[in-house]
Amino acid sequence: MKPLSAKIAGVTESATIAISNKAKAMQRQGIDVISLSIGEPDFATPQHITDACIDALKRGETHYAPSSGIPELTAAIAEKIERENHFPCTPQQVIVACGAKDAIYEACEAVLNPGDEAIILTPAWVSYEPCIHIAGGKTVFHEINQKTFQLDDSLLEKVNNKTKMIIVNSPSNPTGAVFNKKSMQLVADLCTDKDLYAMSDEIYEKMIYGKEHLSLAAIGDMHERTITINGFSKAYAMTGWRLGYAVGPKQIITEMSKVQQHSISQVTTFAMWGGVAALKGDQQCVENMRQEFDKRRKYVMGELKAMGYETAPAEGAFYAFVKVAGNDMEVASRWLDKGHVAATPGSAFYASGWIRLSYAASMEKLKEAMARIKRVG
Repeated sequence: MKPLSAKIAGVTESATIAISNKAKAMQRQGIDVISLSIGEPDFATPQHITDACIDALKRGETHYAPSSGIPELTAAIAEKIERENHFPCTPQQVIVACGAKDAIYEACEAVLNPGDEAIILTPAWVSYEPCIHIAGGKTVFHEINQKTFQLDDSLLEKVNNKTKMIIVNSPSNPTGAVFNKKSMQLVADLCTDKDLYAMSDEIYEKMIYGKEHLSLAAIGDMHERTITINGFSKAYAMTGWRLGYAVGPKQIITEMSKVQQHSISQVTTFAMWGGVAALKGDQQCVENMRQEFDKRRKYVMGELKAMGYETAPAEGAFYAFVKVAGNDMEVASRWLDKGHVAATPGSAFYASGWIRLSYAASMEKLKEAMARIKRVG
């Protein structure tokens, strides 16, 4: 038989999903595994959001909708961007996608030509590179300062005449670091001076502790060259809804819409009404979850410090990024096989010697997980 796609063969499976699947397989065997490997809030979707979806189903919102999203949702997103993220946005600059990951993939397809280079700031989320690869682009990695977890002028060394885009993720998955204004300004100046696009993944913007979120597109004229990625999975505990969005210059959103029209067609119609309720409704549910994550964060970071572990700042998102002695793959395997705690090796995030733990789990599970990690070392 003829060979399959070499392009897809060159893509590795998601490490976070693979480890989560292994943990679930162990659980099916009756093993009491505590999974801290995947970034999923353990809260139920707030009731008013679920009710809005049910109401949409009852009134027959089960048919095709505009590919870029129902007008009520694109308008709500545009209003939210201007109100909270402080840069201009119209509904025509919004596309609703099947999760933030889908929006990232579509953006890569819309912007990159074969051979174009996109810079990823490491440690970085596992799916940026495959999205770039599938789009035909080339990935260039730049390691951020692992003392400050901020950017410095060394980033300029990675830019050449093939560079097309820089990907920024703040708050960061996996480190939890939040880029300060100086780091963001450096990216903005570089993009402006070298005529580059930027993709700013802000999916964890609501999960910040003692710091301030700054949208890259809010700096100067960066909204004219930035694709801002966001969604509902983390802030509203809607991971299974697969509801995300991108905001950007009209010409980029138009090209992304072409990708969407010929792939998923559109996001599920009745789910989008849940998105409207999320943005239009009372935001206290988001703050309640953030406060609970903060309690868990303080507990986990305190326990890890007491065990002698060095960690990244954990200023946002819901991850503890832990520096370990020895091979991170071996340490993560020991934690899983002997301690029955699933965590993701830092190598998956281009950061060998580190391990990512999610504290988006109940305090009861976190206390038991910390005890197990302490026991197996």
